[in-house]
Amino acid sequence: MKEKTEYMWLVQLDIPEELDDEFNRIYNTEHVPFIAKVPGVLGVQRYVLERPNAGVQRYATVYRVDSPDLPQTPEWKAASAQGDWASKIRPHTSNASLSMFRAIP
Repeated sequence: MKEKTEYMWLVQLDIPEELDDEFNRIYNTEHVPFIAKVPGVLGVQRYVLERPNAGVQRYATVYRVDSPDLPQTPEWKAASAQGDWASKIRPHTSNASLSMFRAIP
């Protein structure tokens, strides 16, 4: 039996420092839980840059997913639109980098 390929959707972004607390609260209590419920999401882990590094975004989130197309599905988009993320946070994000990686067997 062929093993199913896993993918990593890496989202990196910046947010104005004055919004850090609200950003982290909404990301942790709303955005991640909504996205984690989307069928095909295998796990979610957030990161913050330990030391400043020129040209590297401050925040990163790794979404383990079972399909490279999952972030473009209606289910993912609907989950991402829930709560305060779309209205209070998304307009203030900058420097976003969205990358899909395929696991190497």
